[in-house]
Amino acid sequence: MATASAPTTSAARTEAANPPLDRSGDLPWIEDAGKVAPKDARALSKLFLDQLQVLEEGTREYQYARNTLIEMNLSLVQFAARRFRNRGSGDMEDIIQVGTIGLIKAIDRFDLSREVEFTTFAVPYIVGEIKRFFRDTTWAVHVPRRLQELRVEIAKAKEQLATALDREPTVKELGAHLELSEDDIIEGIVASNGYTAGSLELPGDGENSSGAARSYADVLGEADPAMDTVENLHTLAPLLGRLDDRQRRIIEMRFGQEMTQAQIGAELGLSQMHVSRLLNRILGQLRTGMLA
Repeated sequence: MATASAPTTSAARTEAANPPLDRSGDLPWIEDAGKVAPKDARALSKLFLDQLQVLEEGTREYQYARNTLIEMNLSLVQFAARRFRNRGSGDMEDIIQVGTIGLIKAIDRFDLSREVEFTTFAVPYIVGEIKRFFRDTTWAVHVPRRLQELRVEIAKAKEQLATALDREPTVKELGAHLELSEDDIIEGIVASNGYTAGSLELPGDGENSSGAARSYADVLGEADPAMDTVENLHTLAPLLGRLDDRQRRIIEMRFGQEMTQAQIGAELGLSQMHVSRLLNRILGQLRTGMLA
């Protein structure tokens, strides 16, 4: 009872358009829905969508109708995906998978009472899902969706104003045109820099010792480990100022002159154990202050 592959004769076309009924219900049984010709798919989709409205979700019949609709209309996804085949670095298989999600949403939300062709209703869902895919995945640096959308608005406004003014519009003019503050426009322009990323190997300004153009990687700075020491000393200075004279002297002898605890004890007339307790108390006080 299965239909043939894409019908090429009038008999085959008649069989595809009017296949035998599924024994489990009122829907025709289609063995390979992906091979139904687009013209026949449109007629069958109307029948399947009509039944989908009355079938109970989760039943075998509902799943058959829904899955068959998806397979029959995959040509809509392929048609929409071709518009994006040269856009960005998106793989065609990924684009089709994303477009299929849009098709499924269209099937689940289609209402026959609107008297709209399913293809007319489904294509915007498919295209919208693919556009969202590119919007969310093609940015080199992740930025909030609000700024992604603002980038598009600024680009359109720039084009319109440049045509009208015969020059590049200013931030103030863009803000007035879009009814946004200058800060919002600047934020959108800065965020647009995250759409694409350049390689650090690209030539920059100046030349290296061999006369060749220096790349950005040649002049890229590295983290200086001594900066941590500078920051720690900067934090420690006011804490040392709060110590009394004897505490500061003990710290200076232990860490400045690198004297042992026994030597410090002999200098101050204290036992080594007493010096050890004093050092632990002072260092604990300094450590707490730095962590705070």
